[in-house]
Amino acid sequence: MTPRRQSRGFSLVEILLAVALLGALLLSLNVFIFSMSEIWGQNADKRLFEQHVRAVTRHVDRLLRRAALSPVALAAATGSAVAPQETKLETGATEAALTFELPAGDRVLPWPDGPLPDVVCSLSAQEGKGLILYWHSRLETRFADDAPRPLVLTPLVTALSYDYYNPDFKNWQNQPRLQKDGAGKYVMPDRIRLRFALNKMTAETVITLPATTGALPAF
Repeated sequence: MTPRRQSRGFSLVEILLAVALLGALLLSLNVFIFSMSEIWGQNADKRLFEQHVRAVTRHVDRLLRRAALSPVALAAATGSAVAPQETKLETGATEAALTFELPAGDRVLPWPDGPLPDVVCSLSAQEGKGLILYWHSRLETRFADDAPRPLVLTPLVTALSYDYYNPDFKNWQNQPRLQKDGAGKYVMPDRIRLRFALNKMTAETVITLPATTGALPAF
């Protein structure tokens, strides 16, 4: 007859060793989770700041490109979608700013009444206020008399500057204000730069402006 195998259970020493190994594994896992949570919490402000910078930059870029592809831009024989213009401020003063038109407006605009089409917008960065979008509709009865409404897109933008490409020297020149040519007309920049700051965190983004064909008609 073939001898029967005797079933053998775990010894007390083996059970204690397994429990000790499992406890060490759980302890290491807890230490890892808590350390990652601490690192994640410490970098939360930086991640939120970077996300805000990307979101604002994308929104401004989309506004400019929507203007460039609008029927106003495509049908214009005398002007372009985006161009430097003197913009009337709520203080009564004027400021040179990039101006563009959105035929369908934009979802961020807080209309006092019903939304209107043919919205003329201008971008400005003001110290202590941030990046401001000035806007009003050509269909408003006091369009020519009242200053456009200011909307703060973000309070974190500390500067808006303009990049001009010099084909003669094949280099870029960054200017804090829109430049004029020898005839006193504003020159369209090739790019704009947005500088963001929050506490000790800073960032700078570049937006390439859509191609233009001339200047916007006066309004």
